[in-house]
Amino acid sequence: AQVLGVLNLVHEAISGGYTTTKRDIYYKDVELFKSQATVDRIVDDVAATFEAERSMMNVRATSKGLLLGNGLEIHLTSKDVICSNVSEGILIPPGEAIERFDITEVPSWILIVEKEVTKLSHCGQVIGLQGKGYPDVATRELLKTFGDNLPDSVPILALVDGDPHGLDILSVYKFGSASMKHEVDKLAANRIESVGIWGSELSDLGVGLSQLIPITKQDEAKEIMGYLQALAMLQRPDSLMPSKWRSELARMLHLRRKAEIEVLTSQTEGISGRSDVSLLLQYLRRKIVYFVDLYTSL
Repeated sequence: AQVLGVLNLVHEAISGGYTTTKRDIYYKDVELFKSQATVDRIVDDVAATFEAERSMMNVRATSKGLLLGNGLEIHLTSKDVICSNVSEGILIPPGEAIERFDITEVPSWILIVEKEVTKLSHCGQVIGLQGKGYPDVATRELLKTFGDNLPDSVPILALVDGDPHGLDILSVYKFGSASMKHEVDKLAANRIESVGIWGSELSDLGVGLSQLIPITKQDEAKEIMGYLQALAMLQRPDSLMPSKWRSELARMLHLRRKAEIEVLTSQTEGISGRSDVSLLLQYLRRKIVYFVDLYTSL
């Protein structure tokens, strides 16, 4: 009944010539669908079965990813123009609503962050994407577009929590998701380089093991789910599972401590000895300098 309910609403959207969202479908019949996750799964399964993009079904996810940074204009099919800025994030529009991009200033680098953690005004000429957890399709499409069109000298960097959940998010960006594997060529941005957070590197920044977040009995069930996700990732060949990811995951599971981004945002004085700049910004600057130097030397 749930599948038929989704198919009926998709048929209405196609016949009526309008676009609907997964959220709209759910609220059309909350009693039938029970949860938003049910609708999400059915829509993705139907698209995968027919090897169709969701846009071909006139269905899209509600936008949640944010775009920050100067130098990017997004021209929409509605003829509106969205200009990015460094101080306030704008919602990333779905790919079918975008006519073209204009880059007025080529960024020095691109930064994707798992969560809203820092202001990019401290970070130079950058375009930033905030995925807010697992990224929506619009965010992944935009990142893929950057990867396909920006000069090879521009590194695309990702900052995620150093735990199974963060690594799984990183994997979705870089290699694509299992639920949308039929669209991997459109969505996987394999140019991405991870900047961490890596638990093994934090001692150099003055962050000891005791400051990392313990995996407790209270959240053990959640961590087991994350661990199972990570195990599935580890089944991939080395070309799709960097050795750094493997070693960091093994270390975390052995120590039962995880390195979330907040470990660095809660502290100020670190490797530079400065108390006016968060340790996270100091950490990012060191990583960014490394990758920018690496890519400009290629």
